[in-house]
Amino acid sequence: MSSPPELRSDAFAADAWTPEEMMTVAAARVLDDGAVCFVGIGRPSTAANVACRLHAPGLVLIYESGTLGARPTVLPLSIGDGILAETADTVVSVVETFNYWLQSGRIDIGFLEGAQLDRFGNINTTVIGDSYDSPRVRLPGAGGAPEIAASCREVIVVMRQSLRTFVERVDFVTSVGFGSGGRDRERHGFSGSGPKAVITDLGILEPDPESRELVLTHLHPGVSVDAARAATGWELATAPEIARTAEPTALELGTVRELELTKAGSR
Repeated sequence: MSSPPELRSDAFAADAWTPEEMMTVAAARVLDDGAVCFVGIGRPSTAANVACRLHAPGLVLIYESGTLGARPTVLPLSIGDGILAETADTVVSVVETFNYWLQSGRIDIGFLEGAQLDRFGNINTTVIGDSYDSPRVRLPGAGGAPEIAASCREVIVVMRQSLRTFVERVDFVTSVGFGSGGRDRERHGFSGSGPKAVITDLGILEPDPESRELVLTHLHPGVSVDAARAATGWELATAPEIARTAEPTALELGTVRELELTKAGSR
């Protein structure tokens, strides 16, 4: 398997980093070499491609359009971007991607984002408001997210943390995390284990092994527990000892920035 071109990351590195960059780097770090990852466009795609270029050259990227083993040289603009097909090991139908690869349990990690998330990791990407038929905001919808949430062996959620996004109860459950908590996910018969971590611009949350409620386990540099709680729409539980996320290295930061520049300037 060929590696992507070497990045001139040192040319883009700087001491200061943004919360968005910290979130992307933290998401990239959780991806192990050799894992099979179902990737979405946006922050998940950036994080996965950073991992491929730095510590996980054997990471297998699968995009919803049916590109297996894609190695994009620039960040794709959509799941239908030609760079994915051009660099993939093979291209299969969307039906095969979901039926054979995803729903049969062949995907190790699924990356998801959302407009809303609740304390049990349930995600809303459908509507904001009390009425599905007449919502305040109609969102892009489900796409393949419900199947990813149900069937990937593990799920990583990447999204900004605020009172608008981290809510007591999502307005619509598009993708099930742990349902109402406890063993609810198992009662629904989902084959995947559910969210392993929720990575935000403030820190990292992980599910309690019994209640499955999300617990704050890591804080990014410069972020306090009070700030994380103030950006959460429920009473946020914290681990007995909260770890500090390591700051982005110059290489990590430079890689993120160069990838973002290729997306902005190559089309």
